Amino acid sequence: MDDRCRIGSEPATRSLGAYRFCDRHYERALRQRGSLWRADIVSLVALGLFVLLVYALDAALNPRLDAGALLLVGTVVAIVPTIIWLAFFYRLDRLEPEPKTLVIRVGVLAALAAAAVGIPLVEGFFDIGSWLNRGVITQILGNILVIGFVQMGLVYLVVRLSVYESAEFDEWTDGILYGTAAGIGLATVINIEFILGSGGADLGLAAIRVALTALVLASLGGLVGYFLGHDRLEVRPIWYVPAGVALAAVLNGIFWYLRSSLSGGLQSGVSTTWIGLILAAVLAGIVTWFLSLAVRNELRRALSAGTRTEGVKP
Repeated sequence: MDDRCRIGSEPATRSLGAYRFCDRHYERALRQRGSLWRADIVSLVALGLFVLLVYALDAALNPRLDAGALLLVGTVVAIVPTIIWLAFFYRLDRLEPEPKTLVIRVGVLAALAAAAVGIPLVEGFFDIGSWLNRGVITQILGNILVIGFVQMGLVYLVVRLSVYESAEFDEWTDGILYGTAAGIGLATVINIEFILGSGGADLGLAAIRVALTALVLASLGGLVGYFLGHDRLEVRPIWYVPAGVALAAVLNGIFWYLRSSLSGGLQSGVSTTWIGLILAAVLAGIVTWFLSLAVRNELRRALSAGTRTEGVKP
C-alpha cells in the first residue's frame, strides 16, 4: 500500500476507500463546504431579482437605444450572472477559503474553450441550426448528443486538465465548485454570443435568456464536478465519470428540448422565455438539492466507516 498522501507528499495515516491520506487532507476531504450551497441558492434568488428588475425597467422606461448602445448594454447584461455568482461565493467562502485564482482560472478557461471550441463545433461543424427542428426525435437527439455532450464535455475537460491534479483539489465539494465555475464561464460566452448574434436583443427578454442559460450550465457543471470530486478522492469504476458527464449532457439536452416544445404548446400570451426561466430555476434547484444531499450522505458514510475501522470521531 502507498504510504504517501493521495493529495500531498506527507506520510499517509488514514484511508478513504482505496486511497491513503495524511490527517490534514483526510479531514479536508470529509469537510462539508456549506458556503458553496449558500452561494448557489443566494445567486439563484439574486438572478431572479435581477431579471425582474431589468424586465420591469425595460417595460416602464422603454429606452430607445441605438444599435451600438443596445449591444453594449446587452453584453453587460450577459456578464451579470457571472458577477453575481462570484460576488456571493467570495463573500460566503471567507471561512472556508478556496484559492480564488484557481476558481477564476477555471471560469476563464471554460470561457475560452466555449469561444474556441464549443460554439464553432455546435454552430459550425455540426451546423445544428440547419437541421435541429426537423422533427421531435431529431430535436431530442440533437439537443442531447450535440449541445448537451459538447457543453458538458467541455466542463469536464476544463476541470480535468486544469485543476484536477492540483493539491488544492482536496475535498469532494471542490469538484462541484470548479464544475460550477466552468459552467458559469461557458454560459458567459454563450450569452455574449447570443447578444452579439441578435444585434442587441430586447433587454427584458435578453435578461431572462441570460439567466436561464447561466442557471442550467452552472448547476449541471456542478453535477459533472460532483463525479470528478469522487473520482479524485476515491477509487471509482472507469465508467463512473463518463456516466456523470453523460447524465449531465442528457439533462442539458432535455432541458433545451422541453423549453422549446412545452412553451410552443402553450397559449401565445405566455412568454417562451419566462417558461424557460421557470424550468431552469426548477432544474437548478433540484440539482443543487441533490448534490447537497448526496455529499452529506457520502460524508456520513465515510465518517461512519472511519469510526468503525480507525476510531475517527465524526
